[in-house]
Amino acid sequence: MTRWEPGARERLNGAALELYARKGFEETTVAEISQAAGLTERTFFRYFADKREVLFAGSELLEQQFVDGAAAAPNDATPIEVVRSAVGASAVFFPDERREYSRLRATIIDANPPLQERELRKMSTLAAALTTALRARGIPESVATLAAQSGVTVFRVSFAQWIAPGSTRPMAHIQRDVFAELGALTGATTAH
Repeated sequence: MTRWEPGARERLNGAALELYARKGFEETTVAEISQAAGLTERTFFRYFADKREVLFAGSELLEQQFVDGAAAAPNDATPIEVVRSAVGASAVFFPDERREYSRLRATIIDANPPLQERELRKMSTLAAALTTALRARGIPESVATLAAQSGVTVFRVSFAQWIAPGSTRPMAHIQRDVFAELGALTGATTAH
């Protein structure tokens, strides 16, 4: 088995997703993932704490992108404008070439209740980080929480539309439209 070949993380990730999709998440072992990637189990554990982490690695980068997007909003931005900036910053993580991977990942998560719970915790952590970023801008707690939760909901709705069968629209365009729908629903206007 190859130990230090470049691209080990990507090979492990690809092998894991293929096995999860074919055999099921619970039925797939780390040994099988490692073997399919042509690597050792020890190499697997250099990159991932466990087999769930294959699906959730990088969550902290998405969270940081949200926080950085909130920080990049103008000082006089309204809470929803700050959230729009935060959510919009996440679009860089979802280029067209990542769509099929994201569809497969979502299918695997949707088929496994513990993974669904983990995904919900990820969204909750994202909302908490965004709430903290809004509070740091002096936005009151209840408004910050409501705005952050709304932003995460827009993100989730946009993501679901982005990975829907036949979808080809860029994530940023979908996010813009979902924010407009939120504005229409609440009677609020949101800047484009």
